[in-house]
This record gives sequence, C-alpha cells and structure tokens, in this order.
Amino acid sequence: MRADGEQSVPALLHRNAKIFANAPAYREKEYGIWQSWTWAETEAEVEALALGLLNLGVNEGDFIAIIGRNRPYLYWAMIAAEMVGAIPVPLYQDANAEEMAYVLDHCGARFVIVGDQEQVDKVIEVQDQLHQFEHMIYLDPRGLRKYDHTTLHQYSHVQEQGRAAHDEYIKELRAREAKLNYDSTGVMLYTSGTTGKPKGVVLSNRNIIETAKSSSEFDNLRQTDDILAYLPMAWVGDFIFSVGQAMWTGFCTNCPESADTMAVDLREIGPTYYFAPPRVFETQLTNVMIRMEDASRFKKWLFDYFMEHARKVGPAILDGKNVSQWDRFKYNLGELFVYGPLKNTLGFSRVRVGYTAGEAIGPEIFDFYRSLGINLKQLYGQTEATVFITAQPDGEVRSDTVGVTCPGVELKIAENGEVFYRSPGVFVEYYKNPESTKDTKDAEGWVATGDAGFIEEDTGHLRIIDRAKDVGQMADGSLFAPKYVENKLKFFPNILEAVVFGNARDECAAFINIDLTAVGNWAERNNIGYASYQELARHPQVMDTIQSHVEDVNASVAEDEMLSGCQIHRFVVLHKELDADDGELTRTRKVRRRIIEEKYHDIITALYDGSKTISTETEVTYEDGRKGSIKATLEIRDAKVVPVVTKKLAAE
Repeated sequence: MRADGEQSVPALLHRNAKIFANAPAYREKEYGIWQSWTWAETEAEVEALALGLLNLGVNEGDFIAIIGRNRPYLYWAMIAAEMVGAIPVPLYQDANAEEMAYVLDHCGARFVIVGDQEQVDKVIEVQDQLHQFEHMIYLDPRGLRKYDHTTLHQYSHVQEQGRAAHDEYIKELRAREAKLNYDSTGVMLYTSGTTGKPKGVVLSNRNIIETAKSSSEFDNLRQTDDILAYLPMAWVGDFIFSVGQAMWTGFCTNCPESADTMAVDLREIGPTYYFAPPRVFETQLTNVMIRMEDASRFKKWLFDYFMEHARKVGPAILDGKNVSQWDRFKYNLGELFVYGPLKNTLGFSRVRVGYTAGEAIGPEIFDFYRSLGINLKQLYGQTEATVFITAQPDGEVRSDTVGVTCPGVELKIAENGEVFYRSPGVFVEYYKNPESTKDTKDAEGWVATGDAGFIEEDTGHLRIIDRAKDVGQMADGSLFAPKYVENKLKFFPNILEAVVFGNARDECAAFINIDLTAVGNWAERNNIGYASYQELARHPQVMDTIQSHVEDVNASVAEDEMLSGCQIHRFVVLHKELDADDGELTRTRKVRRRIIEEKYHDIITALYDGSKTISTETEVTYEDGRKGSIKATLEIRDAKVVPVVTKKLAAE
C-alpha cells in the first residue's frame, strides 16, 4: 500500500489538480493554434465526462473502447473511464474495421469513444458483429450531422449533461472512485498480434503507478518537463509516457495537430523528454542528409567538417568524460554553426532525456544523435511489463546493449537463452485467456519475453540477439538469427524493411523494401523519372545500390563467428511495400513472418531454386478498403558472401 494514498490514476489527477493547479497539464494544436489546459481545468473536464458517462448508464466493470489520434480529450476519456469503475481499452486508430471488430467483441465493449467520422464509420460498419455495444461518443462533429443519433452522442454534449446532472451523480462518482485501489484494473491494452490474434493485457493501477514512479526517478523526470504525444494511444509506451508518467510527475503532455504537422509541432514544443522508435530517428536523419545534398558546397563542407569532429568527441562530452580544451573549443564552435541549428530544426534543442526502443537502432544513427549532444538512450520492454524491463543509465550508454535492469526488475536467462523478468510492472493476466497467461507468467511471477539474449558479466547490461521463436539453425547447425541481419540492412537509409529467410536451409535469402523517400530523392537529383514504387524498385541502379548494401552487411556479419552463416546469398526487391493493411506487418510495424512466408511462397521458392526472375501477382488493400492486385516480374540477384575461417581452422 502506498503511504500517501494515491492508489489509482484518478487519485493522481486529483493530487495534481491541488498541488500543480495552474501548471499546464495538456496542450493541443488545432487550426494552427496551441490550446492549453491546467491541471485544475483538466480535473474539471475529466469529472464532467465521468458524470456524463454515469448519466449514460456506464456500470462498474464495463469496457470502454477509445479510438483516435492523440488528443487531450481521448486521454481524459481513459481517466474518466477508470473514475467510474470502467476499464479503458485504447485501439489503434489506423486499424481497419475487421481488426477493430475482433477487439471490440473480445472485450465486450458497451461504449466506444472515438475521435472523428472515420472512426464512427468503422464501428458502424461492424456493429452487427458486436453483441454488447450500446453507445458511441464522438469528439469531432464534422460530417456527422445527418447520422442517426439514437445511440450516437457528441463528446461535449455528454460533458454538458454530466455538469447538469452534477448533484444527482456526484455521490455515486465519489463512491466508485473510493473503491479504486492498487489492484483495480487501470487499462487493458492489446498486443500487436505478431503470431496470431491480439491478446488483451490487463494492467492494474499497481503496474501503472509503480512503473511510472520508478522510471521517472531513474531519469529524474520533472513536473516542468514537456513531452510530445504522437505515437499510437493503443501502444503501451504512449500510455505509460502520456498517462502514467504524466500523472506521476505532473509534466505537460502536448498533442500535435496531425501527422502532417508533426515536424513543425515538434519544433514549436521543443520537448525535454522524448521517445521515438528507430524508424523515426532514421527518417529524420535521412531528411537531414537529403537536405545536405542540396546545400551549397561551403555549407556541405562545414557540416561534414564539424560532424566528423562531433563523432570523435561528442558522446564523451555528453557523458562528462575528459576531453582536451582544444577539442572542447572546437566542439563549441560546431555547436554554434552546426549542432545547435540542426537540433533546433529537428525540434531537439531542449531534449534532456531521449529514448528509442522497439527495434535495434543502427550504431551509426544512434551515435549521430548522441554526437550532437542529445542524450539518446535505449530501453527494452513490452506491454506485459508495463514497458520497462531494462534501460541505459546516464554515462553507461552504448549502441549494442539495451541497458541494465530498471528499478525493481529482476532478470534471468533460461538454458535456451530466453530472457525472463519479474517486476512490479508484470501484467495481471491476458483477458479471457488463462492458457496463454499460464504459458507466459509462472506461479512465481517470472515472465517469458520470447526474446533470446544474455547479460554481460562485467557490466550487467542486457544484450538481445533476436526473438527466441525466430532463432533457429541453418542446415549445417550454425545459428540463424534473422532480426540481427535485418536490422543491419535497415541501417541503410535506402532500405525501409527487410525479411531474411534461412531456417533449416543451406543459405540465407532476403526480401527487401526500398525507402521511397530516400530513393525517390536520389532519383530526382539524378533526373531519373519513375511513375510508381514498383518502377523505381526495379531500376538497375537501385538494384545495384541495394546489392552493395547487402554485400556490406555480409562483410559485417562475417566478422561474427557465431552468426557468420547468416550472410545473404540471394535477394529480391519486392514490388510493393509490406503493409499492415495487407496483414504483412502489425500496427506497430513488426513483421508477421508466417503470413509473409505463406503469401509470397512462390518468390521464396524462386530465391532457392536458382531462378533469375519470378513473375508474381499479389493481392493488396487500398486505403478505402477495396481489394486489388499487383502483377510484377522481379529480378533475383546473387550477393557476394565472405568466406569464413573459424578460429579452430585458423589455429590448425
């Protein structure tokens, strides 16, 4: 039991409204203007919605689904849901109607709160499949005036009705809040469903608050910090940053206007605490390099000169290590002419703590940001842990590990190399799935991560090799770890996605997606015309470039004796981008290997039977939900591999 009594997220909101009353709690940009709410105003908004939910008939234990882009109103909906004893269930806003139908039906949501007409339409499309669905509340009224409003309610109207019924329901609201404790469910988040149907991960207030507390103290997060909330609200990372830690520390959560204005909004807010998956950092760096290609010769020289120096001494200066006066002076000049303006352009001028996670980030990309003086670190976590398992402390930051155990976390490595953990953040259960709960979490609270890795004896840092289920053996018995090779390929700005095959085979082969932004910019600079992704992907010079990247990765992989058998012998550049709408990726952009293997079996067969080309037809899903197909003849290329001499043979 907590000594100071805050045993739920709503209790933390009430605390913040008292001690940080006039401090900013939420900001949102709409129509180009930032609007702000203090903690006291936020409490009033949440309470009005909670009273409105009681007026609509929300019962304790009901599930309330929340769908839309990051907006204060939708974060408030999560808190209001818990306030009335219900359970908030955020969904991915870019999920299609059928994906939403599964989650809504699985949790039995009686109420759905959505952002706009697009989400309303998706729910209406599948409402016949939802046996417990009763009411939908929408935030943005545009386009909804002529809809049947029998069970459809405007968010602001629900709040108005809540305020009008204050005297009638306030005692009931306080009574329900009083029942909330550390063991009450705070949120239910669905896994991305890499290998099957998504599972509902039940997280208690204990999980949320204890994790928020320990992680905030680990990085010395402050009430004066600012974050930018732009990642999917259904993702556990966004929940713990934008709700858990925000409620614990009292810092301000800022919501951008849209994905299109993200870069501008990021610069305007200048967050002090920032999280992004590697793909975001890679895209930003790609854009920087594209702009430098178009810069004047002097600017390009200045950038290259000072960045070379930054790579040598920047990380050491950031970690507080000894650097000569001359190197420090030169770095300060670089800060004036290059690093400072660049950080300002990226929106990173004020970042005090930055994190990346979800996938391995390329060492070159990681070191680039740290050399600028940005305190970028890595963490390792998952939904079932309420995010945090390991993180990198200041001064112990490396590109090849995911850090040491977070406060309160225990780690152990099984005989097969799988990583297990135990912590106050360990989830309660998978909803309606006792078998999977038992398979994942044992009676002593140890959770199987599904990842293979090892702990360095001298440093205590955890190193992740790959997903345990994806680690296999080549035909000769050598280790097969596809993600290790895929991440190396994705370090190149021209490569957006890669899928490596080779388990139980004599050699590895790969699918590759080009990055249309990076490769398209190269094409424009070289006056190469193209009409589609498909046309650009099969251009001979693009194929040559990708082949050089594959061969560079082979040379790198060959240096690791344990994984040298994972060099890529043949590859193909796919005729379409792998897409979540086509079921090839999860909504968090994780590769669904089994589906890809089934869908593209003809191309995989061609990679291994010596074919030089393969004609294929692939079903695709358009943005409006219609199905179509793409036909293409793909070139299959051989890549040069590096002969490996093992230490044993070398000794002989």
